[in-house]
Amino acid sequence: MNLPDRIERPGAEWYSSAKMLGGCLREEMEKYEDFYLFSPDETGSNKLDEVFEVTSRAWVRGVLPWDKNLAPDGKVVELLSENVLFAVLAGHILSGGRGAMTSYEAFLPIVSSQIDQHLKFLKQSKEIKWRPDYAALNLLSTSCWQRQDHNGYTHQNPAVISALLTKPSALVNCFFPVDDVAAAVAWEKAGQMKNVVNVITFNKTEEPRWIDADHARFQLENGGASVFGFATDANPDMVFAGVGDIPSKELLWARDIVKYEMPEVKIKFVGIAALSYGAIGTTENRLTQELFDEYFTVDKPILANFHGYAESLRGILGRYADNGRLEVHGYEDQGSTTTPLDMLIRNRCDRYSLAWACFEWLGRGDLAEKYRGVIEEKVMYAQEFGVDKD
Repeated sequence: MNLPDRIERPGAEWYSSAKMLGGCLREEMEKYEDFYLFSPDETGSNKLDEVFEVTSRAWVRGVLPWDKNLAPDGKVVELLSENVLFAVLAGHILSGGRGAMTSYEAFLPIVSSQIDQHLKFLKQSKEIKWRPDYAALNLLSTSCWQRQDHNGYTHQNPAVISALLTKPSALVNCFFPVDDVAAAVAWEKAGQMKNVVNVITFNKTEEPRWIDADHARFQLENGGASVFGFATDANPDMVFAGVGDIPSKELLWARDIVKYEMPEVKIKFVGIAALSYGAIGTTENRLTQELFDEYFTVDKPILANFHGYAESLRGILGRYADNGRLEVHGYEDQGSTTTPLDMLIRNRCDRYSLAWACFEWLGRGDLAEKYRGVIEEKVMYAQEFGVDKD
């Protein structure tokens, strides 16, 4: 992919990570004859349909005039059974092939036990000399909980992240690209790995583009995190840490609110791009304590906004820093068929709740109360009109 080597105005332009990854998958299919994409959900609705420029859906029955992208030699396998598709993908990889599986985030936990079995095999195979290296089993997790304004509570479940981050085998990587460029770099990295399971989490919606390709690669090559210079002050009073696209966006906008109300407050913003067992970073490149202290300071409060369940990130951050300086926001299993902002507010992952938390840290109860009122106003508007107030 042709990725930008410079971002003139971070956050000003919006792009789809899903569409970017669709292009990456198309290139993968052109490069490798044995690369297959397995999808229990409609590939087009997940915005990965650029693959159909070079292949079709696997289909061996008759084709009618109105059918599109169906062929016996198609390399996109669509079947509404996560269990069947994962099993075929794992078998294909263990036979020496390459591939990936995409799914709605809420339904990846369906294959959690199968992932366990694959990991157990990988762990044992490393102990047998004649076993070859196997291509990484890559899972693309999309249609995430923050944007289930049509499907609602039933389609919210980032639990596969928590499940995989507890695996002590050190064979799992969870990638959280902050934008479409970082998503392409995460795929680039995941595609080079062997003998691991990778999960790349991204939303289908268009989101702001924040960092260039060199920055995204730097993150993954240097412990899975980096300082966002455009959103960082020297000698900070607080550190903000974003993990994921929408969580980072909301936290960056919370920073704008805090700076508007209290210009004197100095904030450092750290983006976390990957997590693995007990660590920030990947299985190949974990963040050291020394680098953590450089990025997050040794004594300043840390306000983090995480894509998954907050406790999963808190457990990792607690290995690096005293829990007394941590406040972690994440999915709290709250939802409904409601607006995007209201969904975030219900889980305290929105910009106003994050600003409120920051004001409380800073001892500004008056401003915390002000933004509690803003939240109530936004929720009432959403409930009355069914859309978010501008």
